[in-house]
Amino acid sequence: MIKKQRVAILGSTGSIGTNTLDVVARHPEHFEVVALTAATQVDAMLAQVARFKPRVVAMASEAHACALAEKIRQNGLDTVVTAGAEAIERIASDDGTDTVMAAIVGAAGLAPCLAAARTGKRLLLANKEALVVGGQLFINAVREGGATLLPIDSEHSAIFQCLPEDPAGWAGRISRIHLTSSGGPFRQTPLSDLPRMTPDQACTHPNFAMGRKISVDSATMMNKALEVIEARWLFDLTPEQIEVVIHPQQIIHSMVEFTDASVLAQLGTPDMRVPIAYGLSWPARIESGAARLDFSTLAGLHFEPPSRERFPGLFLAWDALRAPEGTTAVLNAANEVAVAAFLEQRIGFSDIHAINAATLAAVPLVAPGSLPELLALDATARRAAEEEVRRRAK
Repeated sequence: MIKKQRVAILGSTGSIGTNTLDVVARHPEHFEVVALTAATQVDAMLAQVARFKPRVVAMASEAHACALAEKIRQNGLDTVVTAGAEAIERIASDDGTDTVMAAIVGAAGLAPCLAAARTGKRLLLANKEALVVGGQLFINAVREGGATLLPIDSEHSAIFQCLPEDPAGWAGRISRIHLTSSGGPFRQTPLSDLPRMTPDQACTHPNFAMGRKISVDSATMMNKALEVIEARWLFDLTPEQIEVVIHPQQIIHSMVEFTDASVLAQLGTPDMRVPIAYGLSWPARIESGAARLDFSTLAGLHFEPPSRERFPGLFLAWDALRAPEGTTAVLNAANEVAVAAFLEQRIGFSDIHAINAATLAAVPLVAPGSLPELLALDATARRAAEEEVRRRAK
């Protein structure tokens, strides 16, 4: 029997957050939603509050919190509304929470992830930037706080599911891992057309409905670059032990190749509720709501190597991992700035990689040893990336 968990969801109105609430709603005997956070979606948060009745919610800004508080009052609900980054960190570390789903997009999720780790939570990590930016600092917080870190990205969850439950059993067994990727919407687009691709085209993922930022990252395969970096920390691997393969059907979510040449893979329909359910229930399993895989309907599974010419940003991952500590934080910051500029139609699609590479070359690195130093490095990288955006603006 699974002990009933008190769950806080950071980023509850995004795709991971709403899928988490879907899984939780299927198992009210096992889970209680005690806290939610969001950025700006007041009406979506109001609907979640009305259904799940958390004790407290936090909005990123005071203005959105005030708007939500008024609507909660008008609807006769008694959930407490708070605002700001510190409020979100308090929710992540609150003694009344057992499990924290970390689904805030981008580097903004690092501080609450650290807060949850330091207070020993069961931390379901959908915010890959916590590891991409935080690196060793974040891993140290997990170890020192006694947190249980469970990956929610479908690829990392797949790797985790293929490994022994006790991480002590991983050492010496893994030869390499293979992270799969759909290849995004531009996998077969003529290379000459890529510079003209629009934000709407980049946000049309072949298999998933996702937020606009992560959709663009899928189109450039920068999402996979970040996942390579995340995998290095999650599974204590060298860069040489991590490979990426394009698998358009997204039936095999990733694979582990062991030292004896055996390969284990995790398969399933492309539905984020599967890794979410596993993270919530681990080491047990619960019904996720995802459709079952029907092998009789599978025409075939296709694999191909990623092209450096088509996806140059992907290969920055290995370069950054081999570079001084802090380089991955610079890469993440540059990419967030570049993607935002692309979505605002200030730059072209192919400029994203150019800005990322130029920022890596421009920012001097001093290994960050604390969260303030990481945030300072992040800010420096963002300023450098914004300067590159201005140089390339349409």
